[in-house]
Formats: sequence, structure tokens, C-alpha cells
Amino acid sequence: MSEPVHYNGKITRFVLLSSVIAATGGLIFGYGTGVAGGVASMGPFLEKFFPAIYRQMNEKRVVSNYCKFDSQLLTSFTSSVLLSGLLATFFASSATRALGRRASILIGGLAFIAGSALGGAANNIYMLIFGRLLLGVGFGFTNQSVPLYLSEMAPPKYRGAFNFGFQLCIGFGGLLSSLVNYGTVNISGGWGWRLSLALVAAPAFILTVWAPFLPETPNSLVQQGDQENAKRMLQKIRGTNDVEAEFDDLITASNASKNIKHPFKKILQRKYRPQLVMSIAIPFFQQVTGISVISFYAPILFLTTGSGVSASLMSSVVLGLAGTAMTLLSALIVDKQGRKALFHIGGILMFVPQMMIGGVMAAKLGDQGELSKGYGVLVLIMMCIYSAGFGLSWGPLGWLVTSEIFPLEIRSAAQSINVATSFLITFVFAQTFLSMLCCFKASIFFFFAAWVAVMTAFVYAFLPETKDVPIEKMEKIWREHWFWKKFVDDGAEYEGNKTEGP
Repeated sequence: MSEPVHYNGKITRFVLLSSVIAATGGLIFGYGTGVAGGVASMGPFLEKFFPAIYRQMNEKRVVSNYCKFDSQLLTSFTSSVLLSGLLATFFASSATRALGRRASILIGGLAFIAGSALGGAANNIYMLIFGRLLLGVGFGFTNQSVPLYLSEMAPPKYRGAFNFGFQLCIGFGGLLSSLVNYGTVNISGGWGWRLSLALVAAPAFILTVWAPFLPETPNSLVQQGDQENAKRMLQKIRGTNDVEAEFDDLITASNASKNIKHPFKKILQRKYRPQLVMSIAIPFFQQVTGISVISFYAPILFLTTGSGVSASLMSSVVLGLAGTAMTLLSALIVDKQGRKALFHIGGILMFVPQMMIGGVMAAKLGDQGELSKGYGVLVLIMMCIYSAGFGLSWGPLGWLVTSEIFPLEIRSAAQSINVATSFLITFVFAQTFLSMLCCFKASIFFFFAAWVAVMTAFVYAFLPETKDVPIEKMEKIWREHWFWKKFVDDGAEYEGNKTEGP
């Protein structure tokens, strides 16, 4: 293994403040996705928009615990945000590449404000879902640009911790949504759900107001041909004038990227096979942990076990606390312990609780019963351990690794594939989860546990360690990997004998 490449520079207050503001996009994503599940468990909300489910909850007829909320219309409310996010991310790729990361963040912030206003004021199901679609547009743009922004602004030595700011904000946003839902559920008049949906406008307003004042990343300035400002910006964010080594690597990467007329076609070439596989596999595995459906539907899952609405919302708060605390710990150790070690530990912390939850619910809940208080507490503890495992590993690392492994010439295209895969798989599970829960019952947890085992083995065998590797020197990890080196070396030889056409 070759020695890590080190650049000069330190963490400056300038880059720290810029990154904190940019990471607010994660807060909005966490709140926007998390708030829907809590709102969907509120009686006044269901009575207004989903009266059939509301009647089913309150009727005495026998319905399986696992099938009380099985409604495609209800899942459309939660998952529509992902469908528009999937479509928006491809437009975001062009905007991020041509206009810069800052412009893409600004577009996302404006979409968030419009979507939250429409959702909070909704008087019918069409307004409600259209508001969610606008939120999805915001997710598509910010999830495309914010991880790239953080990775490009951060000093290589601390890139993991900086990028974790995005996931930490996602976790905090989800926790905040649970707290808001818990506080609004009992508002007299039954309008608390409006406040829950509308409050996403608060962080969106902060992001939108400050986005025009964010500095553009040196990588983006170089990509746009503004080398003079790019060097000045690099000196400013690194806190030193001696940035020649890093700047030269940026220029080299930019020159290579300028020859790329069709980045989506380019990423299909053999030499980029590792990046293409990871841009699909990592977001796919991140979602088949089951975390998104648990985030969306945690209150509904706890209602399934017999908890009341307030108790189920408070359980969601506890889950959010566990996941956010572990993400913070992960941010402190990721650049010391490395990415792969956290992936492996997180895999164990997710696999074991899911197997235990499935076993308890299969043995003790049944179709019409309720869990005893003791078993209910056990399930909550196991879900907290699972949430902590995700917060330690696949939550933040899924965004970190995919934002740092792509060379500049295919970076926007690869990030689009990454985000689109994440949205697509999340949409599929969010749209089908309540039906899957009704069909699989307790075995749904065994289904997700099996995927956790597969993905942990995949990381062990196929993902190289990226700790301490500068973002523009990432190619070396593939050349030194036992499996991927044959693709990269053969692809490089192939590239040498072929010039890409226009």
C-alpha cells in the first residue's frame, strides 16, 4: 500500500461555517422524511385525508395488527417525495456541474419553502401530495450537491468528519420531526399536523437566505475555468498560501474532466467499473437495511404492537436520539478508525436486533394481540440498538464514501446515479412497506436482517479503505485492490488506445 498523500492546510472558521450552513440541507431531508410517518398516525389527519383508514382504526371488526394501515394512498403521501426527488436529481446533476454546487443548494432551498407551505395549507389530498412532490425536488438538488460540497471543502484529513455533518443533520432532523409530532398531536382543534408539515420551512428559509453567500468550492471553480479565483478560494479555506500540491491535482483532474463530453456514457467504461458499481450498490444497501421505512413508519410500527399514539411518537423520539448520538460518535472516530471498521461494527449492531425483534413479534404479538409492557420495552431497546448501528455506519458512511470516491470528470454523473438509486429503492420500499408488513408480518425483520448480512460481507470483500486518501488521488485505492485492479488497469490501457469522440 502506498503512503497517504498529504496537503497543507487546517480547519478554518471560514470553511467550518460554510459547511455548517450547507449541511442544513440534511436537516431538512431528515425532518421532511421523518415527519410524514408521525403525521400519518394522527387521528385528525387521517380523518381528513384518509377516512377509510381512520374508520378501520376505530371499528371493532377484527383486522390483523400488521394490516391496519395497509393503504396505497397513504403510502403515496409518504413516498411521493422520493419519486420527484428521483426525477429531480438528474436535472440537479447538470445544474451542479454547470452552475456550481452553491446554485444547486439554492434551488433546493426554494423548492423546500414552496413544498412546506403547500403541505401546511393543504385542504385536499392533491394539495398535500403536490406539496410532498415539491419537497422531493428540493431533496433531489440538495442530496446531489451538499455531500459533494462538504467533501470538496473539507481538508482531506478531516473529510469524513465534515461529510458526517450531513448525516448528523439528517438524524437531528428526524429527531426534531419526532419531537414536533409529539408536541403537536394533542393540540386542540386537530390542526397540529399542519404545524408539523409547515415547520420544514424554518431550516429551508435559513438555507435559502444563506446559500447565495456560500463560497463556491475550488473544485467547482476550476471545473468552470476560473483558476485564479479557485486558487484564492483554496488558500482561504485551507488557511495557508502553500496549496500548490492540492491545486495542481485539482487542475489535473479538471483537465481530464474537460475532455468528457458525455459523463453518463463515460462512467460505463471499464476503467470506471468500481465507481459505477459502488454508486449503485452502496445506496441500494443503505436502503435495504430497512432504515427508511422504519424512519417513515416508526410510529405506525409501534401502534402495531399496541402502543397508543402519544407513546408511539415518544418511542420515535427515543429512536432518533439513539441514532443521532451514534452518528456524532462516528463523526469523531471515522477519520481515525477508518470506514470499513465502522461498516463491520454497524452491520453486527443492525443484524442482531432485527433478528430478535422478528423473533419476539412472531412469538408474542400474533395477529390480534398486543405485546406486554416488558416485551414492548425489549422491542424498543432492540430498535434503538439497530438505529445506533445505522447511525454509526451505513447512515453517514453511505453518503461519505460515495461523495469521495468519484473522480472529477464523472463526479456529478456518479453522484446522480448514487442519489437516484437511493431515491428509487427508498420509494419502492416506502410504497410497498405497509403491504409487505401485512403480508410478511414479523418476518419483515428477518428479510431486512438477511440484507444486512449480505451488505456487510460485500463491504468486507469489495470496498477498499478510503481513510487519509485525498479526493483527487482516490484512483490508487482501486489499482491496489485485489478485485478491482484488473478493471482499472485494463481500462487505463484501453483508454490509452482510444480517444473519446464528441
